[in-house]
Amino acid sequence: MYNPKPIDTGDVVLSDDLLELTEKIAQNVHDVWAAGRIEQGWTYGEERNDAKKETPCLVPYSELPDNEKEYDRNTALETLKLIIKLGYKIV
Repeated sequence: MYNPKPIDTGDVVLSDDLLELTEKIAQNVHDVWAAGRIEQGWTYGEERNDAKKETPCLVPYSELPDNEKEYDRNTALETLKLIIKLGYKIV
């Protein structure tokens, strides 16, 4: 059984400018995901339907419900924190 072990980034504090960058990355994460879905034949649908390849998330990032935005934000946030945790500098 798979047991995920993400690196603990709880001690990393991001500066205000990196927190702003988080939102831009989150938007891009969504756009990359959406482009991939569209390429796979998915279209917009009121409800997710895997058989018909429909999803309500094929909308601009600004129109996503907050819970979907939070998923993308968390991906961006944890990526930035990991970069810093590993000793890299973002300047």
